[in-house]
This record gives sequence, structure tokens and C-alpha cells, in this order.
Amino acid sequence: MSFPQLDGEHRGEEILAVFDTAFGELLAADPAAFRVKFRKMAASAFAFYRGTAGLFYHDLTVSDQFGSKRGGPYLDERTSRVWIHGDLHAENFGTYMDANGRLIFNVNDFDEAYVGPFTWDLKRLAASIALIGYAKALSDEQISELVTIYAVAYRERIHALATGAKSDEVPPFTLDTAQGPLLDALRDARSLTRFGLLDSMTEIRDFERRFASGGGSVELDAATRYKVLAAFDGYLETLPDSSLTRPDSYRVKDVVGRRGIGIGSAGLPSYNILLEGHSDALENDVVIYIKQAQTPAVSRHITDQAIRGYFQHEGHRTVISQRALQAHADPWLGWTELDGAGQLVAEVSPYAVDLDWGDIDDPEEIAQVVADLGRATATMHSAADDQSGESLVPFSTERAIDAALAADEEGFAPLLVDFAHTYGARARADHQTFVDLFRNGRIPGL
Repeated sequence: MSFPQLDGEHRGEEILAVFDTAFGELLAADPAAFRVKFRKMAASAFAFYRGTAGLFYHDLTVSDQFGSKRGGPYLDERTSRVWIHGDLHAENFGTYMDANGRLIFNVNDFDEAYVGPFTWDLKRLAASIALIGYAKALSDEQISELVTIYAVAYRERIHALATGAKSDEVPPFTLDTAQGPLLDALRDARSLTRFGLLDSMTEIRDFERRFASGGGSVELDAATRYKVLAAFDGYLETLPDSSLTRPDSYRVKDVVGRRGIGIGSAGLPSYNILLEGHSDALENDVVIYIKQAQTPAVSRHITDQAIRGYFQHEGHRTVISQRALQAHADPWLGWTELDGAGQLVAEVSPYAVDLDWGDIDDPEEIAQVVADLGRATATMHSAADDQSGESLVPFSTERAIDAALAADEEGFAPLLVDFAHTYGARARADHQTFVDLFRNGRIPGL
């Protein structure tokens, strides 16, 4: 694959134009949040890549002529219409407690999820492997081998699922089945407690738990508190019946606003709500968050009106996507509206541990991890289809993807390897251009 050769000035203008589309309104509303976001993005090429999904999809559709109606390798009417993560990079994996009480390691953060070509997820992940490999001073040959390992693991898992492999042959990553850094993350998650989370965010006053001041909490005025509680009432209507077996669980104890949101959600309003939880015991209280959902970058390059019309708003889209892509999702997951904008609602989980690449340096260990990420990606793509309970993807995705890959087995891994190197180099150059734009005051609104 080749991208147009743009000199720094022209590429800088292109980056700024994409930023304006993706961030313009939010940046104008909260420049301070974006100064924090951009400082984080300036730290490394990978951090820049994490924060620029919009630029990635702009480049795919403009430079590669690869979109929902333009076709591309392994894409047909079905494989161009798969539920995808939308921002699949090597750090968007971690642990969660599923609805059955099991600690699972899998894909996380579904804010950008949408319906589109399955290869877009794979390309975004492959380029992230190249960026991590480059930062760890791995050779181009080693990076090629890692991306190939990812591709082979994905292919093998898709084929196993498509041909009816039994569940014990493709188990989820749990404390019993995971190895290496994935098992380390699960063990770290297991060592965490709900009490520890509550202790970091709340305090006991007059025999009741309340949010503590400071630490990013913002006290709400009466009018805002009323609106948030009204939105909470709307959220309750979106929960499955299985989550509502004990109504007292949803008794509200306290509400606060939140500051300090990460790279992907700068400028988006957010609130925390403290709930009674599953028992009267103070250590079983639950914290959920309400966050304004964002427009996914992928959606700007998918023109199918049937997909757009399926969702009530971005909060609804995020939740429906996560429930489709993630087996046994968070039982507190739901949506609502606040000030006319769609909101995502979910638990602030005490058991969330992200995959930490900081200490994963041995090439053999890295290879083991990327193989597991390939298997996790395939499992995610296979979950969201005619068996997921949603009608938007009314066919078996694993069978559709398996058939498409079978048509050209030999070309699959090289496609991802070529893209990983080419776009990895593009992202590193773009990072330097972005840093120069930022440090020289060239980003409008900041």
C-alpha cells in the first residue's frame, strides 16, 4: 500500500482539518481538556495514534480507496458489514468481571464500535503492533513476524469458530486458561477489591457512604443534579430484566460531576452516581458513571443509512455495540439522554486492569501476547452476529470471514504486515508534525 507523499506543511493542514471535524465542537467548549489530551498525545507516536482514530479512517478511505462501497481484499457484502470495535489497538485490551462473576481478559473500551469492514479492526491493530515494536527497538523483520503471528492466530480462531468448534476448544481468557502477561493482568484484577475502589472515591458520613471531595469530583448545583437524576431514571428503563431483580440496588446515595477524563473522551461531560448495590452493606455500594457518548470515527466513512438509522443516539449505539461484541457484558451497562445528547452508563469497575506493555520486552513474550490478541479479536468478531440478539448483522460473521479468508490464504498475513509497516511509519511522521503544530500554537482554539 502507498500513501500520497505530503510535505510537512500540507500534511499538517490535513491533520488540522481532520481534528476540526473530529474535535471542533468539543474543543471549543473545553479547550483546557484538550490541552491535557494533546499533551498526552505528544508523549509518543503510540499515544498520538491512540488519540487519532479519525485520522486513521480518513487515511484509509482517502488514500486506500477502501470503504464500505469501494471494496478491498477479503471484503464482500457481508464482511463489509460486521460489528467492529472501531479503535482496536494493542492497549485496548484488559480485564473485566462479566455478568456471571468471572474475571475475563478481552477487548475493552467500545466507545468507537460500529458496523463496517472487519479488516479495518485488523489493520488498526497491526499498525499499533508496529508502533510498539518500533518503540521497543525491534527490527522490521521482528515486527513483520509479530504481525504475522497475530494474523495467523486470528485466522485459526476464526476457522475454529466457523467450523463449529466446541466451547472448551476456544475458551475465554480466564484465570484458568490465560498465560503470561494476560494471566498477570487477571491476577492483578483479582487482588483488587470493591472496598479499595470505594475507599479511593468515597467516605462515610453520618453512617452513610458519600463521594469524597477533591480527586476530580465536582459538586453539582441543584438544577444539574435534578437533570442527572432524571437521566438516571431513563437509564433504568434500558437495563435487562435480569439486572433489576433487587430494585433497592439502584437507590441513589450521591451524585458528582467528574474531571480528568482520558485521551479518548476529552471535553465530554461525565458524572458519577453512588448506588446501594446488591446489599445494605456499605462495602457493596456501586459507582456508575454517565458519560456523553461520542460520534465514532468509523461512522463518518460508512454511508449505509440502515446502520445509522438503527441507533437512537450515540449512547444507544455504544451500549448495543458492546452487548453485541462482548459476551456477558457489564450488567450495569445501559444508556440514557441528558440535555438532548445520548449518554453511556456503566459501572466504574473495581476489577478493571489494562494490559500494560511497559514490562513486556522479551520478543518471545511479545509474540505470545499478540497471538492471544489475535484470538481475542476473532472471538469478538464472531460474537456479534445472528446469535447476538441484534438484527443489524443477520448472518454468521465467523463463517462469512472464514470464507473470505479461505479465498486467499496466502495473501492475508502479508496484507497486514505491509499495512503495519507503512502506516506505522506514517503515524511516526504524523506524530512529529502534530508536536510541531501543538508547540508552535498552530492548533486553532488552544
